[in-house]
Amino acid sequence: MTESNYVRKREHRAENGASRDLSYPPLPTPLVVGVYDNHAHLEIMDGDEPLDYREQLDRASAVGIRGVVQVGGDLETSRWSVEAAQREPRLLAAVAIHPNEAPVYERAGTLDDAIAEIDELASKPRVAAVGETGLDFFRTDESGRDAQYRSFEAHIEIAKKHDLAMQIHDRDAHAEVLATLERVGAPERTVFHCFSGDAEMARYCAERGWYLSFAGNITFKNAANLREALAAIPRDRILIETDAPFLTPMPFRGRPNSPYLIPHTLRFMADELGTDVALLAAQISSNTELAYGSWEAEPVTLEHGHG
Repeated sequence: MTESNYVRKREHRAENGASRDLSYPPLPTPLVVGVYDNHAHLEIMDGDEPLDYREQLDRASAVGIRGVVQVGGDLETSRWSVEAAQREPRLLAAVAIHPNEAPVYERAGTLDDAIAEIDELASKPRVAAVGETGLDFFRTDESGRDAQYRSFEAHIEIAKKHDLAMQIHDRDAHAEVLATLERVGAPERTVFHCFSGDAEMARYCAERGWYLSFAGNITFKNAANLREALAAIPRDRILIETDAPFLTPMPFRGRPNSPYLIPHTLRFMADELGTDVALLAAQISSNTELAYGSWEAEPVTLEHGHG
């Protein structure tokens, strides 16, 4: 198994960040009504002074973030996510082989074994979702697409088998993702992580009862399509995320992201919708709990594993 895309992403940031401010931004004004971050990668240590996941969660709690879905993208990060969620009551886990990782496992002859382990991990306590899975035609060329499709379809079945939500990664593959969901049958609770489509696609997804999750890039000047998509759907289909440590919202774009920065994105979204921040937070919290369940159960006591 070669190094994962997550390692490569982290190294890419380090190589290209010498001239940028890579310090973590200050804490925003706390929310009056709390909300959840439904997609983060807290295993990735980022920035000039990397923060341990517990420190990130402490900062998040201080500004009103009620919980985080910690997301895996390969076997290593999926295992880490499960163990962290079993120790930490502010986390739930999502497990999957990321679509860009599927061809890597396929070339190594281990994709079937990897999918089987994801199936096993999906049955563990405090695993609330299968994800992130889907299709990515931006980073993977045609030679790897068969593996992506096979992995995506297998993950759909795992989510349905375990009655879990599914988090979709969709990059430059909108039509193909939608066609696959229609052909195979989407899980009851399907979430488009870091939604990147337009208003028409947003309405299509909402009509089918799927959730659309918006990240910090909705605050970027060139993201008019995301703002139009947000305005096009019912409030009960909206989720919010960081995709930390990536996609840091304005005015801190380019610096490390973390769940404690959700208030910037939430306040921007409320302003776009012309609604009260507390009302939107309450709606999104309800949506998130309907998608993933409760964070309230006690964490599992483990004798070994990541601390």
